[in-house]
Amino acid sequence: MSPTSLDRAAVYLQNHDQLLDEGSVNARALLRKIDWRIIPLSLMCMAVLFVDKLNISYAAVMGMNQDLRLSGNEFSNTATASSVATLIAEVPMGYIIQQVPPGKLLGINVILWGIITASTAAVKNYHGLLVCRILLGISEATIQPCLMVITGMWYTKPEAARRFCLWFCGLGLGQIVAGLISWGFQRVTVESLEGWRIMFIALGGVTIVFGLMVMILMPDNPMSVKWLSDVEKTVAIQRIAVNQTGIQNTHFKWSHLKELVFDVQIWLLVILTGLISICATVISTYSAIVIRNFGYSSLQTALLNIPSGVVSITTALMTAYYVGRQANRWLWISMLCMSAVLGSALMTFLPEANKGGHLVGIYLVNTIIPAAVLVLSWVTANVAGQTKRAFAYASVNFAFYIGSILGPQTFQAKDAPQYLPAKTVVLAAQSAAIVVAVVIRLYYGRQNSLREKRKSTEKIIKDMEWLNLTDKENKTFRYGY
Repeated sequence: MSPTSLDRAAVYLQNHDQLLDEGSVNARALLRKIDWRIIPLSLMCMAVLFVDKLNISYAAVMGMNQDLRLSGNEFSNTATASSVATLIAEVPMGYIIQQVPPGKLLGINVILWGIITASTAAVKNYHGLLVCRILLGISEATIQPCLMVITGMWYTKPEAARRFCLWFCGLGLGQIVAGLISWGFQRVTVESLEGWRIMFIALGGVTIVFGLMVMILMPDNPMSVKWLSDVEKTVAIQRIAVNQTGIQNTHFKWSHLKELVFDVQIWLLVILTGLISICATVISTYSAIVIRNFGYSSLQTALLNIPSGVVSITTALMTAYYVGRQANRWLWISMLCMSAVLGSALMTFLPEANKGGHLVGIYLVNTIIPAAVLVLSWVTANVAGQTKRAFAYASVNFAFYIGSILGPQTFQAKDAPQYLPAKTVVLAAQSAAIVVAVVIRLYYGRQNSLREKRKSTEKIIKDMEWLNLTDKENKTFRYGY
């Protein structure tokens, strides 16, 4: 057995095998301890991330576009440029995440995110805003991949699906907080500084402080944490063995990368993510603008966008409960996309005078957030081999930002204020996402059936779960759907 093939968790277990019989560890108490260390920080990371992404939408309705003399599609271009920057930064991210402690990497990028957000208050024109959004896009590239890696290190597949939904509630929390913040800063009057500039400074400062907390408190792996005893560490590692995906191995394998390129499931997950992200872009960039175009004031817009966050949190919690019990990700992705399709249809086909119906449409579109979460949890559950897994995270995030690039470009200035072409694209994309989710379910079912038929002829290898094998190489691996 090559030392480079062995997961670091297996090395830790070998060095502490004498602890396996020492005393007992309450499994539920251990899981609660892990939850309290991981979930609040992860949830707040997503909340801070989304507030800082959503603030440009609120800044627009607070007068930023007029103050910076933005014209034509310049506002849409800043959103696109941010996504392009993230897209480019995702290219090396698969390698970096495998090599660098994820907790520290996450904290550093949250701090950078805060610095850039605060710096946005100083921009004087379109080009300054464009530079800030590009830098934000680069720093954003690590956030979701790091959280996915960290979650995969600590939880079994059914547990991870629930935890993904729980920390993604931070997006809904971010929507609520952003609406309240925008409403509050619109009421702040300082002669020398516009309200939206003060908002960027305040949000940037809070993000920097939180980033420092993440650097200090977010664990890099179960083997190095100080808040678990050696016995608890061994139990925490052993309980993850059932995933057969390992915990940490920094040895880069070209064979994993080659397998990823030709793996059908990766391409299906990439397509599904891209389709869902087109809809998610509407939420992060244009929801406040769309609501304001219904004829509401800036203050009313800030408050009317708050229910979007409530919808995101409610559907995320429902999804976490049922998927955690039944593990039917494909079905919930399909249902959540159907809800978004209905919302898009209301926004597209209702008469302009029906403001209430349009608002309901926007709120329903927010149910797409948990669908994106479930796709990420699918990657964590069904992609094994540390190099393949790291690049799968990067690939899915790459697809997310492809959709984020396409989404803003559907909102053209010439289509204002109704933006019917953009709403039609959202409707079509979510309809296609339902089809892809069903295809993925059929693919996983077929693969599991084939492996069951060959089960009797497969040779059992000791400690296979720690040998850094991919899901294709490990014939005992079964896909969850």
